[in-house]
Formats: sequence, structure tokens, C-alpha cells
Amino acid sequence: MITLTTDFGQRDGYVGIMKGVILEIAPAVRLVDLTHEIAPQGVAEAAFVLYTAYRYFPPDTIHLVVVDPGVGSERRPIAVQTAHGTFVAPDNGVLGYVLEAEQTSQVLETCEVCLTCELSEPRYWLPAPSHTFHGRDIFAPVAAHLAAGVPLERFGPAIDDPVRRPFPRPQTLDDGRLLATVVYVDRFGNAITSLRGDQPAGGRPLRDWGRSVQATLAGQTIQGLRGTYSDAPAGALLLLVGSSGLVEIAVSQGNAASRLGVSIGDVATFTIT
Repeated sequence: MITLTTDFGQRDGYVGIMKGVILEIAPAVRLVDLTHEIAPQGVAEAAFVLYTAYRYFPPDTIHLVVVDPGVGSERRPIAVQTAHGTFVAPDNGVLGYVLEAEQTSQVLETCEVCLTCELSEPRYWLPAPSHTFHGRDIFAPVAAHLAAGVPLERFGPAIDDPVRRPFPRPQTLDDGRLLATVVYVDRFGNAITSLRGDQPAGGRPLRDWGRSVQATLAGQTIQGLRGTYSDAPAGALLLLVGSSGLVEIAVSQGNAASRLGVSIGDVATFTIT
């Protein structure tokens, strides 16, 4: 199985072309579109989507990620093999959240990341690769050859310094407040923060404080963790722990990001009242 994550959208033929390249090399492979609606050049956005999704696929899945604002530059094409999948992507930090998660995984105590290599062997590329479409000419054929059984070490030399984009960690201030970063805004406008529901706060997990949790973002204060989006009146701001285990700021039947004017990288302050 190969998953595809890109910022190509569906208007143009780019995604279909990549699929054609893959199927020419590995016609029996199953293709899964994770998403092609990453914002253009949205490396942090793609890193988060991949981070929340990859554990739900079989461990022999190949995850192909093409969000590549540096295409044609000196940035390296790489592949990373872990116990929970193999990843093919530009070396621009888009795999940073996955690398961090795998390095802290107890499953990988003796082999944190099994193999990372630079994709420098042209026999596994298309002939005469362009400078602007490495998704077609390098990443797609490499993913297909991996699916066809070519060992990862044949694609190029091992490296130990992939670009890392660490997952933003909440900061605890001296007065007990927590600062969390908005790491993703989903289609519904929910602002997903870096704060986990099981984050220790006041001697117990944050989620256990329920209605005593207060957040401030973009000058607005939201009081109390809710169980679901419908636990607040339509149009009301609310907090809840979403399916990713992270605290979200949402609007019941509305769009929090548009209402508050927030985006990835903005900071929310959390307090136990």
C-alpha cells in the first residue's frame, strides 16, 4: 500500500500522473489518497496530517509525501524506514513529527529509526528528471520500487541528519499557565493546539479539570472543556479534546479559525481557574 499526501489539489493532473508512474512500475499496489488539500508549501500542515494518520495503516505501508517548496534546489530527497511504515519525501522537515514520534516509541527501543537514506540512485528515478516535478520523476518511482520489493539501502547512502521539525511542546510558566501552539486548522475551522488532553496540570491530567480549564486565544477567552462539539450552543466558542488527543478551540456549528483570525503558529494560553 502507498499513501499519497501532497499540496497539489485535484484541479490539475499532477496527482493522476504520479499514480500512473507508480502503477507502471508496481501495478498491483493499492493507492490511498491521504490528502491533496495541504495548503501550497504547507510543510508544517503536512507534517501534522501525516503524524496523526500513519499509525492507522499497516506497518509495511509506504507513505509518499510531496509538499516541496524547495523542489530543484539543494534539498535532498530521502526515505525513512521505521517499524510503523516507510516514508518517502523531501528533506525539508515534513517528516519531523513522525521522526520525533518514532524516536520516543517504546517499540523502537533498540532501533529508533531503522534506516534513513538519501535517494541519490538515478536508476530508480524516471529518465531525465525535471527541476520542478520531483513528485513524478523521483518520489513516485522510488515509492513504487519500494512497493515492488527493492530494499531501501539500494536507493542511496545512509544519512543521520534529516531535517527535523520538532513537534511544538507546550510551555509551562512559573505561575502554572500553559502556552500551546496552534499546529493545525482543519476543514471545519477547528484550531488544534499542541496541548494534549493528558498533559499534567495541577497534579493531574488536564482533561480531568473539565470546566475549570480556561483558554485565551486572539483576545477571546473560552471556559471549560466540553465532551463534544454539540455540548455548546450553536455559535459558541468551546474547548474539547479531539480525536488526535489534542485540545481544540472550536465554534459549535461554526468556524473558529475564521472567527478568531488564527492560523498555524499562533499561541493560546491555558489556565486552571
